[in-house]
Amino acid sequence: MDAQFIKICGITTLEDALVAAESGATAVGFNFYSGSKRHITPRRAAEISTKLPNSVKRVGVFVNATKENIDTVQKEVQLDILQFHGDELPEAISGYNIPVVKAVRIANAGQLDTLTRYSVGAFLLDSFSPNEFGGTGKSFDWNIAREAKSFGSIILSGGLTPDNIEEAITFVQPFGVDVSSGVEISPGIKDHRKVKQFISRALKGFEAQKNLKRAAEFHP
Repeated sequence: MDAQFIKICGITTLEDALVAAESGATAVGFNFYSGSKRHITPRRAAEISTKLPNSVKRVGVFVNATKENIDTVQKEVQLDILQFHGDELPEAISGYNIPVVKAVRIANAGQLDTLTRYSVGAFLLDSFSPNEFGGTGKSFDWNIAREAKSFGSIILSGGLTPDNIEEAITFVQPFGVDVSSGVEISPGIKDHRKVKQFISRALKGFEAQKNLKRAAEFHP
């Protein structure tokens, strides 16, 4: 996965996917969990996927799905990345031929110990809810996200909006960011103005992060 990862998740329409792509998103997410308010069928996701530029990664979001189901959907939709957002054990998300992201719903810093059990391309940190697997619109303590970077690449999620994304990137300095409810009119339907604002401000945040790193590394 490329650095400066900006994902618009919960895509259900072609128009929303194209706006995200044209605005500079590096990835869009399709949620195949039937219990999600943003659920999309593999057939519809495949129709959208074929019309996206190759520069945009197609991410499939799964919750406690079988490998047989995941393999079928991966092939049909031509997914580039698999995101596991349920209670999957390490052995259940290994053996795939494309990058894997493990989502962790953060309630407290004590959960970070569980990250040592997984060998994945990145961890997506989201806010904890006892009833939902993401998309809650709630944030969590970003200090925990900063600590989590010692375990691998971090994609920050949970309560992100156009209003706080630059602050979030500056504070956490993550590998990537992920948003769904923070740029929506209603679940699964994006507000195009907010999508454009979010991506624009995220790009500014990542550019500022790069400049800070360059300054720290510069020794005259």
